[in-house]
Amino acid sequence: MNPAVGITAFVGVSLATAVIGFYGLRISRTTGDFYVASRTVRPWWNASAIGGEYLSAASFLGVAGLILLSGTDALWFPVGYTAGFLMLLLFVAAPLRRSGAYTIPDFTEARLDSKAVRRVTSLVVVVVGWLYIVPQLHGAALTIGITTGLPSWVGSVAVVVVVCLTVVAGGMRSITFVQAFQYWLKLTALAVPVLFMVFVLSGNGPTAVSQAAVNPTGLPPAGPYQNISLLVALLFGTLGLPHVLVRFYTNPDGQSARRTTLIVLGLLSVFYLLPTACAMAARMFAPELARNGQPDAVVLLLPGRLIGGTAGDLLSALVVAGAFAAFLSTTSGLVVSLAGVISQDVLGGSVRGFRLAAVIAALVPLGFAFMTDSMALAGSVGLVFAFTASTICPVLLLGIWWRGLTDRGAISGMVTGGVLCGGAMVAGAVLGAAATPFWLAQPAAWTVPAAFAVMVLVSWSTRSRVPRTITRVMTRLHTPERPLTTER
Repeated sequence: MNPAVGITAFVGVSLATAVIGFYGLRISRTTGDFYVASRTVRPWWNASAIGGEYLSAASFLGVAGLILLSGTDALWFPVGYTAGFLMLLLFVAAPLRRSGAYTIPDFTEARLDSKAVRRVTSLVVVVVGWLYIVPQLHGAALTIGITTGLPSWVGSVAVVVVVCLTVVAGGMRSITFVQAFQYWLKLTALAVPVLFMVFVLSGNGPTAVSQAAVNPTGLPPAGPYQNISLLVALLFGTLGLPHVLVRFYTNPDGQSARRTTLIVLGLLSVFYLLPTACAMAARMFAPELARNGQPDAVVLLLPGRLIGGTAGDLLSALVVAGAFAAFLSTTSGLVVSLAGVISQDVLGGSVRGFRLAAVIAALVPLGFAFMTDSMALAGSVGLVFAFTASTICPVLLLGIWWRGLTDRGAISGMVTGGVLCGGAMVAGAVLGAAATPFWLAQPAAWTVPAAFAVMVLVSWSTRSRVPRTITRVMTRLHTPERPLTTER
């Protein structure tokens, strides 16, 4: 790709993000605006914003890379990413909105009447957020290095700078506009090249399928355990993602939260057809991309490889713009959710504290990104989902649907899941992908049940600690809001 094309695309999407973010500053006035956009975001806007922040580097680049490498085994990623929102719709969205909380720690403290639970939840949320931001910065570094020839660290730093400017300027109100725009940019950035490639390749006539196209890397298929464990991580992990959950606090009511989730399911279903189509085209017509050591770059390289010329450069520029939209939108959502937690628990909960917390929330993972190497983007994010499914998800599900949950049960379950899953992640990093046993490489199948079991057993053994406010809290979570009527 012509480096000037890549740089232009990168600068263009960064400027558009900054301009839209600063527009949000004009209508961000109160603390409620910064934390939850004063709970006035309507379903279509909120659904677009959720799609914008949820479709991360793993979705835009990593899914296509994994399908190129692993074929049908990797289709569990888009299936799991999308189906997780169905579980969110059924079990979490409306009750969480009715709780009236600003953050996940707010919810756990109100539900269990415990400051200790709040502190543990806050720590887990911050860890999850930082773990999730690092792959976004790795994806930005990969994209800059491949498409512009600039040092790869420029991509990571640029994402952090743009995110800090937009979040500090307008908070949640500002980021809502930014992320909604970025969803539609990402969809366009993949849909247009895919349509062009379909038109170009359809004129080539039947093509013989080589063994390289069927299996470009010669890797053996994944076993049933790996697939089941991955699906558990993605389904349950979606329920605990802090940057997604915080968006439901911005809906006016529980009914709007459910409608938002239903729209998100449709938006995600449409989007995930596109990286899958890119991967299939690469398998058929450019299987050598699987063997260059950078499968995550297949979406970036495919238009130039299959179309070429000026049209290929322009389509590649559009893909680069979409990729940076993915990095910026997901990182923005994570920084907003982390800033809310850090500000309320450490810095007093003011707008000034929110802004300082946003800078801290962005700079810490930047340091980790500099100290670590990029691995397969979808694979690394899959491990973050496993960690979230083992910690935040159990306390949310049991807190919403089981009256018997206690503060000690919640803490014990989160600590158990965090230690087990975190230990598996560390062991995998130390041993390397080739030497890591399959049950450590995909730990969710045993860490998630362990977290739930410990949470239930400890709660049963400490039944006397069930909060006295349990009836009032559960009634609030599960009683639909009454529609407003006008008296005559």
